[in-house]
Amino acid sequence: MSSILFGTNNPDKLREIRAIVGPPLQVMSLREAGIDLDVEETEDTLVGNALLKARTYHQASGLPCFADDTGLEVDALGGAPGVYSARYAGPDCSYQDNVAKMLREMAGKAVRTARFRTAIAFVDSEAEYTFEGVVEGTITEEVRGEGGFGYDPLFLPEGQHQTFAEMAPADKHAISHRGKAVRKLADFLQTYRPA
Repeated sequence: MSSILFGTNNPDKLREIRAIVGPPLQVMSLREAGIDLDVEETEDTLVGNALLKARTYHQASGLPCFADDTGLEVDALGGAPGVYSARYAGPDCSYQDNVAKMLREMAGKAVRTARFRTAIAFVDSEAEYTFEGVVEGTITEEVRGEGGFGYDPLFLPEGQHQTFAEMAPADKHAISHRGKAVRKLADFLQTYRPA
């Protein structure tokens, strides 16, 4: 398999995935595949949403496809925002809106443990497979760093002294939830041979 479709319209995710996978596998964007379709994430789990998107984009393109869904699970918030991480502050919210809401919700909380979880679903004409990556950490009390995206300025990975937003991209990819899940997918694809 030399190319694969990544079912996302998020340029930040596409850039990260391409940096993690690298050659020889070519990761195509929806735009490059000529697909103008947005799938609403209606499932109540990350795996469910990833499968929903991968199935839809595979059906639309006929190409082997993978899609992901990522959630930030904060213990003091009962696991929220979880599957609603991208729209935590409401529909059409920005990364900054979500970060601001998280800081408000976490104000004064002593327990700040959290984890990032990424689920990836791969779908082709033969089968479906799922992969998961998790990284434990804590929520900082203020925004730290300019890099990354989403909640990266608030997430301090376990055993690290920099948030994801303070790390160089390669350092983040080496330990991140998405990096772990994508490497599992990439390892799988190296030996996967459709019937």
